[in-house]
Amino acid sequence: MSVQPSPDLAAGAAVKAADRAHVFHSWSAQGLIDPLAVAGAEGSYFWDYDGNRYLDFSCQLVNTNIGHQHPKVVAAIQEQAAKLCTIAPGFAVDVRSEAARLVAERTPGDLDKIFFTNGGAEAVENAVRMARLHTGRPKLLSAYRSYHGATATAINLTGDPRRWASDSASAGVVHFWAPFLYRSPFHSDSEAQECERALRHLEDTIAFEGPQTIAAIVLETIPGTAGIMVPPPGYLAGVREICDRYGIVFILDEVMAGFGRTGHWFAADHFGVTPDLLTFAKGVNSGYVPLGGVAISAEIAATFDQRPYPGGLTYSGHPLACASAVATINAMAEEGIVENAAAIGENVIGPGLREIADRHPSVGEVRGLGVFWALDLVKDKETREPLVPYNASGPANQPMADFAAACKRGGLWPFVNMNRTHVVPPCTVTEAEAKEGLAILDEALGAADAHTA
Repeated sequence: MSVQPSPDLAAGAAVKAADRAHVFHSWSAQGLIDPLAVAGAEGSYFWDYDGNRYLDFSCQLVNTNIGHQHPKVVAAIQEQAAKLCTIAPGFAVDVRSEAARLVAERTPGDLDKIFFTNGGAEAVENAVRMARLHTGRPKLLSAYRSYHGATATAINLTGDPRRWASDSASAGVVHFWAPFLYRSPFHSDSEAQECERALRHLEDTIAFEGPQTIAAIVLETIPGTAGIMVPPPGYLAGVREICDRYGIVFILDEVMAGFGRTGHWFAADHFGVTPDLLTFAKGVNSGYVPLGGVAISAEIAATFDQRPYPGGLTYSGHPLACASAVATINAMAEEGIVENAAAIGENVIGPGLREIADRHPSVGEVRGLGVFWALDLVKDKETREPLVPYNASGPANQPMADFAAACKRGGLWPFVNMNRTHVVPPCTVTEAEAKEGLAILDEALGAADAHTA
């Protein structure tokens, strides 16, 4: 990594002042936040103006899969800017075509047509629009413990509390319980039983809603922000069979789980399942320029062969974004980045987290794949009572706030949500960096242990 600049307190203060004066931050009470002023980043690290360096175990929003400032991607953006900064989506452009080809090469099955968006939420919006138009049906089914984005339909599909303020109850969305053995809604005592009962529950939901009214079932292949719950063997295949039986479109949301995060190009590859539509964003270009998209099956694409698709975006397939995607995918292939994610997960992060769990009364469960892991933090391992209440804030969330502060003091930037911390470093993370992060986590969990029974 390059030399980190010397501290510049005056510059940091100026950045912070301008932010406080003019920037309106997402998901925040504006008067209660104190954003860190970031001076730079490279690889697995970023740093502030005070000279503090952080190992980025959050990948920002689980999107910098190839790390910060990858030179090949930076160069590709610069070269594209010198050649063609922008062009309307109605034209055929080499870099857009190549980005679509590279994505289609890696998606499962016949998902060979790519509709580009600016990010994951727009990808979900367009996927469900395609499903509704393809089937002529209005309803959508999605899971509790899910996140699909903050635009109108995507936030209604979401199954966590961020939905509540914007839930219109008129978006045609019905929620159901997906499998999660550690906190099973079905009182299961094995993965096989959880799978069977979750599929039966889904079939019952479909029966009572009316199969003929349901356009699509939307699932994160492995739910991300909601807890990184790897589905039990057979579940996604079972959902695929149910969709086929009732003529329902199966949409897999791979916005967070895709592009190497789980140790495969797409998480669907772990389960041998091909959806009808697959949404992606984040890791497709590590967020260097906003980009997302929908990979579309041949059958659904054919719906719009002679019938116009009623959707579009000014920046669909933006050349700078597509150039960054081409460079990212090629770098991942050339440098074995997906394979690195799989190996680090299997040999370092997974075993390391399980050892940590044995030492800490606050760690209830370890789960994950690749560089996509979660620690479920609890007050009591026997009762599995979460360390903080569901959707806790303020004083009720103090145990998690204490843990997060301990991580940052140790030089690690964590991903914390509700009673969990997610271990989601870049797919490029080295063994030494992963071990460094685990050691900081190990020490920081002492702050969580202080709140256990």
